[in-house]
Amino acid sequence: MRRRDVLAGIGSLGVISGAGAVAIYGLPSVNDESDDEREPVDPLTVETIEAPGSEAGKVRVPATNQPTFVDFFATWCDPCSEQMPALIEAHDRLGDDVLFISVTNEAVGRSVTKAEVVDWWKNHNGNWTLGIDPTAELSAQYSITGIPYAVAIDASGRVQWSASGRKSPSEFVDGIERALKSDGAEGE
Repeated sequence: MRRRDVLAGIGSLGVISGAGAVAIYGLPSVNDESDDEREPVDPLTVETIEAPGSEAGKVRVPATNQPTFVDFFATWCDPCSEQMPALIEAHDRLGDDVLFISVTNEAVGRSVTKAEVVDWWKNHNGNWTLGIDPTAELSAQYSITGIPYAVAIDASGRVQWSASGRKSPSEFVDGIERALKSDGAEGE
């Protein structure tokens, strides 16, 4: 009986450790489809808010005829906070070449205020377009499996890279470059 308890305990530790790794590092990216097998993503309108690097208004995601990089985050998410320096570096390197936007799918106006989102943004030195997705419509569009989550979309609206969990600056840059290099033409 004790042996069974010990084995169950060891098995439980493995499951908990694996779940912790997925929570911190995310699931691996799955981008096995060739460019011509990916379907363009339908554009959605995202509300943007006044914050450093961002103006209040609306933006189309994905952008028209321009690659788009979307970072999904939440103000309560520690890994989201921890990866802001990596996003800052990726933005500094390629932010002028794409629509670079961070979007929270928190219930802005209910569970968190716009002012709280802006304070979080300022405290983490964000300096690019900041959007909100309080109905999680954009999150659903990209089948977000957790946060942080990032998506790089080419100029024709095809997802070229996506990944959950914390990423390094070079992982973000590599993903964005995939979208920049693809012209989105079918049949290549």
